[in-house]
Amino acid sequence: MGSLSPWHWAILAVVVILLFGAKKLPDAARSLGKSMRIFKSELREMQSENKTETSALGAQSESSAANPTPVQSQRVDPPAPSEQGHSEARPAS
Repeated sequence: MGSLSPWHWAILAVVVILLFGAKKLPDAARSLGKSMRIFKSELREMQSENKTETSALGAQSESSAANPTPVQSQRVDPPAPSEQGHSEARPAS
């Protein structure tokens, strides 16, 4: 039930040709091929950018591990609790 027999594929091909027409199918296949090429080139570009960023971050972390920068700590006191009394404002009549 999961696989299609050759007859199923033949009927499917006839339906596709009837729906889209024989003239439009080559154009559709051509545009699909162009889209796939563009997609693959963008993926390769993103992967190469990711590799360069990763190597740059690795070099940066190695240099920061070798020369740690001192951090001066400061004490921060929490704000004093304020009076949160609500004034009873009455609307003017």
